[in-house]
Amino acid sequence: MAENLKRLVSNEALRTLQEKLDSWLKEYNTNTCDQNLNHCLELIEQVAKVQGQLFGILTTAAQEGGLNDGVETIKSRLLPWLEASFTAASMGKPVDSKVPSLQNTFDRERRKDPSPRDRDMQQLDSNLNSTRSQLNQVQDDLAETEKNLEETKNRSAISLLAAEEEINQLKKQLKTLQAQEDARHRNTDQRSSENRRSEPRSSEERRCEQWSSLKRNADQRDTEVTSDYKKQLRNLKEEIAVLSAEKSALQGRSSRSRSPSPAPRSRSRSCSRSRSASPSTAVKVRSPSPNRSKLSNVARKAALLSRFSDSYSQARLDAQCLLRRCIDKAETVQRIIYIATVEAFHVAKMAFRHFKIRVRKSLTPSYVGSNDFENAVSDYVICHLDLYDSQSSVNDVIRAMNVNPKISFPPVVDFCLLSDFIQEICCIAFAMQALEPPLDIAYGADGEVFNDCKYRRSYDSDFTAPLVLYHVWPALMENDCVIMKGEAVTRRGAFWNSVRSLSRCRSRSLSPICPRSQIGLSTMSRSRSPSPIRCGLPRF
Repeated sequence: MAENLKRLVSNEALRTLQEKLDSWLKEYNTNTCDQNLNHCLELIEQVAKVQGQLFGILTTAAQEGGLNDGVETIKSRLLPWLEASFTAASMGKPVDSKVPSLQNTFDRERRKDPSPRDRDMQQLDSNLNSTRSQLNQVQDDLAETEKNLEETKNRSAISLLAAEEEINQLKKQLKTLQAQEDARHRNTDQRSSENRRSEPRSSEERRCEQWSSLKRNADQRDTEVTSDYKKQLRNLKEEIAVLSAEKSALQGRSSRSRSPSPAPRSRSRSCSRSRSASPSTAVKVRSPSPNRSKLSNVARKAALLSRFSDSYSQARLDAQCLLRRCIDKAETVQRIIYIATVEAFHVAKMAFRHFKIRVRKSLTPSYVGSNDFENAVSDYVICHLDLYDSQSSVNDVIRAMNVNPKISFPPVVDFCLLSDFIQEICCIAFAMQALEPPLDIAYGADGEVFNDCKYRRSYDSDFTAPLVLYHVWPALMENDCVIMKGEAVTRRGAFWNSVRSLSRCRSRSLSPICPRSQIGLSTMSRSRSPSPIRCGLPRF
């Protein structure tokens, strides 16, 4: 098109046309009729050539616009003008001045409303802008979530390093004790050999008596040293087992990448020594109840399953009614109750481990060298489940819930409303650890694939969704077998919803009813003696 336009400008046809018009005007009166007609026809031919070139440029410009561009302009401006011109020429009438010119038609079209295509383009632009803003928001949420996850991993790594350091220190202590014991044996043998050399050889009977007395003394000392060594070795093994369990728990929590640990699990070396040597932590040995000891494991398991089912059908609904007075959103209420149940099981399992360790320490002097030590410990634990300090576990669960980043709630709500529900779950979980094998709840995470073997969908779930939005009640497991199904809510897009809710939720300060001195289950459960507060666990 540009070449045709340059060619039209370079021909200067319009300037020549103007010059011919001026010359014809001057000679019009002197020319004959034939001369005037010839001049007019020449001008018409020249104008036709210019129009042909302009129409060629118009055709090229329309082709460059494609199928849609320029159609409205041709329809609204060129066709009406051509129709009026050809109609006037065919009827022998002059062109009506009322027919709009090209400039008037252009101005009128510019003042018209935008076409449907323009409106669609504007709508698409607005949709594109909104989509871009949503994409930026999702990217910001993802960056914040990655930052929170990195902080959680760093804290978990620090806790693991502290636990490993303490384990290494305990191993060094064990090696030192073994070296001291070997040195004692060598010194004892050396002293006995020196005494034998210094004995007078005057009388055979005196030598025999001295030899027997030395042998008895050496045997007695060896027995005492061996007993002391075994006792210290057993204490160290128990401490190592506790630290290993805490290490595995920390590793499991860090792999979930969900939330920071509610309380530090590492223990200092000085606290470990004071707890192992303090007599105040020993459990007073009582005669086991014959009814409790004779009760079968199957009967206790059936009773606990019944209590767990009642907690789901009745206690959970009562807790929901209490929370619904302060929180209108049903999803938040169900999340709070599920997290309370999970934290109660975790705290109760840790309390059971510490309780069993204290029982071992208290029964060790009475069962030295006995093969029934483990059976005695199990019978004692089963008969004295009412020594469990459930109120301390309730406080630990509330503290863990207050720092859990998954549950968002108004500041007027206090989790102390759920104290009765949490206490019942803690007692059930504590008693389940005394079974053989123990019962535990299944691990569940928001956004995981729905497992029909572990959970059933709630009534308001999307039954075609493959992902879990959140859990209502945990599944109960025996080793790897499901013995009681839980409940979950499934929605499509559950993973993105959980990520957004996690990034927008906030933490909460410690509950005012819990003193700041009680900052962790690990510190409280080892340093205190059995509390007189008893849980409501009935004697079977």
